[in-house]
Amino acid sequence: MNNLSRVHDSTWLSTKKVYQIDRTIYQYLYKTGTIQAPQFIFRPLAGQRKKADLKLNHKALTTRCYEVEGVTTKSSVLSQESLQLSLF
Repeated sequence: MNNLSRVHDSTWLSTKKVYQIDRTIYQYLYKTGTIQAPQFIFRPLAGQRKKADLKLNHKALTTRCYEVEGVTTKSSVLSQESLQLSLF
């Protein structure tokens, strides 16, 4: 298994990296919320038992989220806001 490193800073999140949260592998999508109360949205990778997106606040991110070192994703994901803007 690959090494896991705890996510200490939310600015290091990347849509190309893979994260493990509660024994499930996720891809980071985008950040929502306010500056005082940010929310981070993650989507489980294909083949995972969980299918719904996961929303974490900053405290949950720093305590439950681990980066899987050496594993990346090739697909890029658009945020929901930019997708809505491109429709108009």
